[in-house]
Amino acid sequence: MIVVTGGAGFIGSNLVHALNARGRDDIVLVEEFSDGRKCANLASACIADYFDRDEWLALMRAGGGQALNIECVYHLGACSDTTNWDGRMMMDNNFSYSRALFDYCTARRIPLVYASSAAVYGKGTRFCEAPEFEHPLNVYGYSKLAFDQYVRHKMAGVESLVAGLRYFNVYGPREQHKGRMASVALHLHQQMERDGRVRLFGASHGYGPGEQRRDFVHVDDVVDITLWLGTQPPAVSGIYNCGTGRAEPFNAIAAAVLEFHGQGELEYVDFPADLVGAYQAYTEADLTRLRAAGYTRQLRDVATGVREYLSWLKS
Repeated sequence: MIVVTGGAGFIGSNLVHALNARGRDDIVLVEEFSDGRKCANLASACIADYFDRDEWLALMRAGGGQALNIECVYHLGACSDTTNWDGRMMMDNNFSYSRALFDYCTARRIPLVYASSAAVYGKGTRFCEAPEFEHPLNVYGYSKLAFDQYVRHKMAGVESLVAGLRYFNVYGPREQHKGRMASVALHLHQQMERDGRVRLFGASHGYGPGEQRRDFVHVDDVVDITLWLGTQPPAVSGIYNCGTGRAEPFNAIAAAVLEFHGQGELEYVDFPADLVGAYQAYTEADLTRLRAAGYTRQLRDVATGVREYLSWLKS
């Protein structure tokens, strides 16, 4: 069995579909379904079993689950709202739950691949997996960093794979339930269909209008890296960036959306004053460690990835 937590969410549901495409339907789905709209992401997928988030936590704490014969756990469940400042809730979801899963898996030598985040880097200009570059700007980023630190502290003597992936700006199919936390590509597409124009932030942080730059990575590439990592030996354990290694401007996404629609205008709006100190105006994944671990596939650029995504939305 393969366990996927957060399996109805954005990355999780795409991972479930990718497993199905590879002939695997022995999937245990772990999800918190208070937002039932997420079920649409799995309407055409196949799983073998389901546990509520809290039910799975109770099972782990009771030491159960042996009958499932778990091959690997992909832990993608989290609260990913970077604007939520409820620290107790964020640490409970993103740290305490992850800690219980780490302890459960390592005690049974079950490979664990979990979602970290590029939010741990904050406003830095270097994005490599080392403590001196980790300065989160919000409690979401801190909750992810705290668990990374826990893993680093506990890894000595662990005999199974434990790998964290610091996802950069992911976009692609099955993110519609995320609302305001959905990707820029989806928001611009929706603006284009509704208003016939797209809007980006104006100048800020030393960048011209729409020239703030981030590492935008298509969810299919993210899933491929995640599944690849889950098949690696324990020696590959560690924390890895998951992006394209390219910082591209928001203008590039706008251009891809406008080209896809074949019409429309680009408008710039004033940068919100309340975001100035809590905004990553530049990110670019350093993929040195991931490449050294053996991952060699090329990753989509924005023009290619956005075109594929919008084609999927239209279909």
